[in-house]
Amino acid sequence: MNASEHFPASYAAGRDRFRALARAEGGALHVLPHPAKGPDGGDISIDAAWFGPPDPARALLLVSATHGVEGHCGSGCQSGWLAAGGPRRLPAGVGALVIHAINPHGFAWTRRVTEDNVDLNRNFVDFDQPLPQNPAYDAIADAVAPREWTAESRAATLKVLLGYAREHGEFALQGALQGGQYRHPGGIFFGGAAPAWSRRRFLDLANRFLGRSRAVAFIDLHTGLGPYGYGEPISMQRPGTPGNTRARDWYGKELTTPESGDSKSAIIVGTLGQGLERELKNADLTSMALEYGTQPVPDVMLALRADNWLHLHGDVGSAQGRAIKRQVRDAFYQDHDDWKEKVLARALDMIDRGVAGLARA
Repeated sequence: MNASEHFPASYAAGRDRFRALARAEGGALHVLPHPAKGPDGGDISIDAAWFGPPDPARALLLVSATHGVEGHCGSGCQSGWLAAGGPRRLPAGVGALVIHAINPHGFAWTRRVTEDNVDLNRNFVDFDQPLPQNPAYDAIADAVAPREWTAESRAATLKVLLGYAREHGEFALQGALQGGQYRHPGGIFFGGAAPAWSRRRFLDLANRFLGRSRAVAFIDLHTGLGPYGYGEPISMQRPGTPGNTRARDWYGKELTTPESGDSKSAIIVGTLGQGLERELKNADLTSMALEYGTQPVPDVMLALRADNWLHLHGDVGSAQGRAIKRQVRDAFYQDHDDWKEKVLARALDMIDRGVAGLARA
């Protein structure tokens, strides 16, 4: 299999390839139109394909573009699995729900966030309860999201961030930024003030197709952390929980958990997996994020901050705006054949492990 052919250059190309492959593999395609448009004025949507019997006891859930621009990778992995005949190799009684571009606006606009500047993977908190606090982010919020984006402002704000890292440690800075925050809507990793459009559609799909399943394997495809091309399997469930124990059995010793300190990821709140745990109360849920490395973390953070500034204060159509968009794309997608080969091979292996685990469940 030529891996490169599966990784799309754009959201529209990824959507069209996914739809064609899903139909060719006998999937039932469900299109959920987004109320907004893409940067070219075209329609955007969440596209979900169902494979297998209705209401199966066991089901795979495979999601791309939770963080928009990361959909270049996730879409490629999904299309590669479809092209490899993944649906036809599902064990008897196992279904699969494959959701392409759960955050289509972010994918289409080369953004990590939704149309509301919300980090979808921090949005699955209970908004009827007091929201999580992140005083560490509060302390550096002005430096994270400055009103100007010049060489001088970048140098000045970087000095603040490096000072925080020297005092508290580099991983503490990563945790302050990535853990999620709910007080600064103009900042990064903002979890929102209410359920996002994509969150509502995601839970609707989960209930519709997985609501009667007793075992669900959830794989969420991500990029931006770790060594180049390496896919780190990260448990979304705390150590000692049944879901974490199952994940360790299914995915092996490579599986990491943020709470254990062996993951490249900080501890985060409001994830899709946490939302599924509340929603699918009758299912044994095994949640795993497959996180692929692209660039060093400081470069990824710089790209996120630049994009945040661009959409709040800049001109997306300017030369500076186009340069920032290239910077963001490169931070979350490496358009190189060797990277794509590693990524797809790892994805197919991990999906196979998840399906094998389901067969034993």
